[in-house]
Amino acid sequence: MTYLAKPRLHHPALAPNSLGYTRRDYEGSVSTLCAGCGHDSISAAIIQACYELEISPHRVAKLSGIGCSSKTPDYFLGNSHGFNTVHGRMPSVLTGANLANRDLIYLGVSGDGDSASIGLGQFAHAVRRGVNMTYIVENNGVYGLTKGQFSATSDKGSKSKKGVVNHDAAIDLVGMALGLGATFIARSFSGDKAQLVPLIKAALSHRGAAFIDCISPCVQFNNHVGSTKSFDYVREHNAALNRLDVISERAPIHVDYAPGETVEVTQHDGSVLKLHKLAEDHDPTDRSSAISFLQARQAAGQVVTGLIYIDPEAEDLHEGLETVATPLNALGDADLVPGAGRLAAINASLR
Repeated sequence: MTYLAKPRLHHPALAPNSLGYTRRDYEGSVSTLCAGCGHDSISAAIIQACYELEISPHRVAKLSGIGCSSKTPDYFLGNSHGFNTVHGRMPSVLTGANLANRDLIYLGVSGDGDSASIGLGQFAHAVRRGVNMTYIVENNGVYGLTKGQFSATSDKGSKSKKGVVNHDAAIDLVGMALGLGATFIARSFSGDKAQLVPLIKAALSHRGAAFIDCISPCVQFNNHVGSTKSFDYVREHNAALNRLDVISERAPIHVDYAPGETVEVTQHDGSVLKLHKLAEDHDPTDRSSAISFLQARQAAGQVVTGLIYIDPEAEDLHEGLETVATPLNALGDADLVPGAGRLAAINASLR
């Protein structure tokens, strides 16, 4: 078995930030995702954002669930804290870690299957409680690890690679986050680095629940029915001596368009995604206006990208619970155990 490893030596011309770290110091392992996967572009944006914010990697705690997207924390911030949870349970584990040590910067990475299906309740409660975190959903609309079934964010009327039509209405995580009280809400496209990197930087700097829904094309499940060059067609018409799966290399999709503009992005399967970048005169501090604008653009078949809403005076979970400034994991027994006298006084006050 061959393992891919990045060289330890760095190019001497790499510019360090004020902490002395180069961009390479924010990288992780070699990605094992399909070539051209949008998720790798998101990882690159996270690396760039942390480098530019001059964050010490050891100050970051990155958590994920299950799915293609949840593999990506291995590909960035290799010297940070990391925890891969079970399917859909990342938000509650992150909440517990945040309560224990408020001094770390928490980054949760999830997918549309991990957050919009089995983890929908977890997503909702972490957002409404205002956990101080950056929550990124790498949204490709399919279950990539289990052969491309529709996820809960798949648009109604869309077709799978086998031609099956999705009859269920899509769950819009951005709309849910607006209704649940998230204090930082944004959407971007994995190929729009100029927009995505600043959004991640702003989310990491935000106090409270910061949510980014990032549209990320899947390069694997785009073999349309009827093509004689599709993997399924060749496999069915081939007298194969053995069964092999081949994932053809695809070039990453990149876009560059101005605020207020709408661009049509042709994806690897030939489908067209209409992205609308918020204009500079959009007021991101008006929640009701953001909801109305989002719904109007959805009715026009457009996907809104940019900073949709932010509460500049947001509070986080610790302020709501009035926890002490010292991280709970740094408190001693004398601080955590009040003693029999104090316990008796509490019980007496309840009688």
